[in-house]
Amino acid sequence: MSHVPQIKIPATYLRGGTSKGVFFRLQDLPEAAQRPGAARDRLLQRVIGSPDPYGKQTDGMGGATSSTSKAVIIGPPTVAGHDVDYLFGQVAIDRDFVDWSGNCGNLSAAVGPFAIANGFIPPARLPQHGVCTVRIWQANIGKTIVAHVPITHGQVQETGDFELDGVTFPAAEVQLAFLDPAEAGDEGQALFPTGKPVDTLDVPGVGRFQATFINAGIPTLFLNAADLGYTGTESQEAINSDPAALARLETLRAHGALQMGLIQDLSEAATRQHTPKIAWVAPPADYVASSGQSVRAAEIDVLVRALSMGRLHHAMMGTAAVAIGAAAAVPGTLVNLAAGGGAREAVRFGHPSGTLRVGAQAVQRDGQWVVTQAVMSRSARVLMEGWVRVPGDAF
Repeated sequence: MSHVPQIKIPATYLRGGTSKGVFFRLQDLPEAAQRPGAARDRLLQRVIGSPDPYGKQTDGMGGATSSTSKAVIIGPPTVAGHDVDYLFGQVAIDRDFVDWSGNCGNLSAAVGPFAIANGFIPPARLPQHGVCTVRIWQANIGKTIVAHVPITHGQVQETGDFELDGVTFPAAEVQLAFLDPAEAGDEGQALFPTGKPVDTLDVPGVGRFQATFINAGIPTLFLNAADLGYTGTESQEAINSDPAALARLETLRAHGALQMGLIQDLSEAATRQHTPKIAWVAPPADYVASSGQSVRAAEIDVLVRALSMGRLHHAMMGTAAVAIGAAAAVPGTLVNLAAGGGAREAVRFGHPSGTLRVGAQAVQRDGQWVVTQAVMSRSARVLMEGWVRVPGDAF
């Protein structure tokens, strides 16, 4: 009996924000996987360990959560004025697909450091001590991200005292600016795909809900926690251990995707789990974070809980944080109203692991709201580098 040997592919395993992923240079991938298509998807699935009917990803690099079932491909820039192209794949855990429909805001924090360490930035651009600015073309959604990466002794600084709720240990701060984060529509920037800051989501058999549909960072639909019977202080376990709640939320998300124009038929939502996100908001209240720390109402502007790939996220997706910041900056959205209403350029929200601050600048142009940028801080660290191995016939 013949056996197919394994092949090895250069790769780096990085934490970015509250996520982890396997990073590849485009030129290091097998030729068949250097192009979009089935071969690329199969390769990344095998690396991560999917699809896994056991839901564990034991035979791969994935961690069996939406935050740890991720792959990134970094290549030379295809758009002038940028340093690298960044392509993100959300690998489904127990289903047979890779979702390329959106970005990962958390792993965006690791792109700049990876680009510097892997020779995409000319040495002349690197200070001996200071900050290196990396302009990233986010190829999934066609947007620019600017990463400000700390440099010490000419190398990426990874350790530091910056603390991020949802990450156990401190690290160096990486500042990210998401420029013009609203997705382009047929008539310019469609910040609100239905044209309204607050609309109605009518789901047969479930109910009618006020909703804010927004395209900023990642397409997201926000609901009021109270309308769902929630308080906004829910823990990850409370939601993820309730199959009926998850099914209801997925039904709402699917109908929201249809109303946002992201899908043409409800059946398409099953293989488009990464977008849109669904979240609920509530005015500030005291609660205990998953770490055991007490979060006081006076410390935050609004409570937010969000799902990723069908499960409540343990903290907050970086792209959803952009959506939260953008929605908070526009008067009259559900996020803005839950935060007290009025104009604002920053919001601190409470999530299951603690708090996060995100800034956003919103202006009106020709009567339409436009978000020019959203800014937040994350951290990143190399966990392992070398090669990943997969069976030679895996793709």
